[in-house]
Amino acid sequence: MAEQKTEQEFKAVLSECRALFEKKTIDYGTAWRILRLSSITDQIYIKAMRIRSIQEKGEQKIDEDINGEFVAIINYCLMALTQLELLDDDRMDIPAQEVMSYYDKHATNTMNLMFDKNHDYGEAWRMMRISGITDIILMKLLRVKQIEGNDGKTIVSEGVDANYQDMINYSIFALILSGFAA
Repeated sequence: MAEQKTEQEFKAVLSECRALFEKKTIDYGTAWRILRLSSITDQIYIKAMRIRSIQEKGEQKIDEDINGEFVAIINYCLMALTQLELLDDDRMDIPAQEVMSYYDKHATNTMNLMFDKNHDYGEAWRMMRISGITDIILMKLLRVKQIEGNDGKTIVSEGVDANYQDMINYSIFALILSGFAA
């Protein structure tokens, strides 16, 4: 029963993120293809730091709520996973339909990872604070930056792809906990 609720909530959040990504793809095309992975990581970092800053200050001056920043983290992570897959593909302009197929593929893989972890951890994320989730996302970003600084090489750790997937899942958890897709 709990997993069914999680699946519905997860899919509802992802549907909102996907709709926004698709609209932006229609508006901007795939201009993001110019970004190196490290630039996407930096963009995600900026979003996560804004969330943390607002959480710590308890106020904000720009009228954009933090839920939009979690959505952006999800979509930038899915861009990064697509960039990883297309490292040997020089195309700057990719048709929207093709881009959305990559989006769906990586979103589905990430959701399946969440189900596996959720099974093992027993939905512990539901007891987390959104501020704790923010900190975990920032920690994952620092890990990615370290891995990028090591030319993508790790000795025993997961690669950047697993960290991007974890950031997606934690961002979706934060949105579920905030009632974003209720």
